[in-house]
Amino acid sequence: MQPRVDLISLGVRSVDASRSFYVDGLGWPVHQEVPGEVLFIQVNHGLLLSLWDAGQMQAEAATDAPVGVPCITLSHNLASAAEVDWVMTEAESAGALIVAAPKTQPWGGYTGYFADPDGYRWEVAFNPGWAVDGGGKVTL
Repeated sequence: MQPRVDLISLGVRSVDASRSFYVDGLGWPVHQEVPGEVLFIQVNHGLLLSLWDAGQMQAEAATDAPVGVPCITLSHNLASAAEVDWVMTEAESAGALIVAAPKTQPWGGYTGYFADPDGYRWEVAFNPGWAVDGGGKVTL
């Protein structure tokens, strides 16, 4: 697995409240949005911050964080579903716990989740719309 983080996802209580803070308050530009579900903000060269409804995020990432404990995932994006399967196998061989086997998601991508020794969730993903141009701008 190449050492890289492409997406940091925060499980938020209210996507609308997070939008008000990050976009309206801090002035960070919206990259892409599904109102009330998820908001993407480009925060660095090839790096997105995802503000995702905590309930939906916890369900997909197979985590049952107690109420009041933030959910966070780090994402590693790959070029194909086969690469996702390979990296998940590699992570498991290294001692990771597979918490959600790779599967096709309703939004068209293919993702799996593993937990590191401390329980942090890594999403290993193939997103057919993901691309980073030479200037570091992400396309979803």
